[in-house]
Amino acid sequence: METPSLELEVSPEVHAGQAVYTRWTLRLLYDVGVLGYSNRFVWKCPTPTQLEWYNANVSANHLDVGVGTGYYVARCRYPAPSPRLALMDLNANSLERAASRAARYSPETYRRNVLDPIGFDAPRFDSIGLNYLLHCLPGSMDEKAVVFDHLRSLLNPGGCLFGSTLLQGDVPRSAQARLLMRLYNRKGIFSNQEDTLESLERALHTRFKESQISLHGCVALFRARA
Repeated sequence: METPSLELEVSPEVHAGQAVYTRWTLRLLYDVGVLGYSNRFVWKCPTPTQLEWYNANVSANHLDVGVGTGYYVARCRYPAPSPRLALMDLNANSLERAASRAARYSPETYRRNVLDPIGFDAPRFDSIGLNYLLHCLPGSMDEKAVVFDHLRSLLNPGGCLFGSTLLQGDVPRSAQARLLMRLYNRKGIFSNQEDTLESLERALHTRFKESQISLHGCVALFRARA
């Protein structure tokens, strides 16, 4: 297990997208506010729906990127009783919280900025999860989709990359969703003003042999195979 205390140099925009995840917000607010309320009532994709997406796509050799509180990797159904689980995030607080929550799997932890090429000398993975990561990354979808290039190199042949992200454009958004997205984009927590369904489809189609997107409210559940 790597130490999550490694200092990484990142741009102010990248820092803003993950700085909100302090130990306090992760422990007391994230599960209640995001997983409990926002997913169901604002974004219109309840947490159980997203957990089932994990169950359908996770492997016994899994890397999770942008780990939040570790809710999904701790609760999903792996196809083997003792999976290999690895966690990757820029935020040391998120790594610590998720590793603690999924401690029974003895997860590997890697502190990385996935917008940069990823230095990695461990075995590759059969599945990679990116839950609610893309809309926190700066830039247009075409710019931030470089993470797919960087992570694809960590997949075994035929491996599955899957996850979820919040979209704008023509996807259905409630008044509350529009308000919160506008606020979060202004604060730099989100950067998804140019993230559309079409741009996500293009980013996946040009990089993977096959891809699929399922839309629930303004949440895109996606998966692709190398």
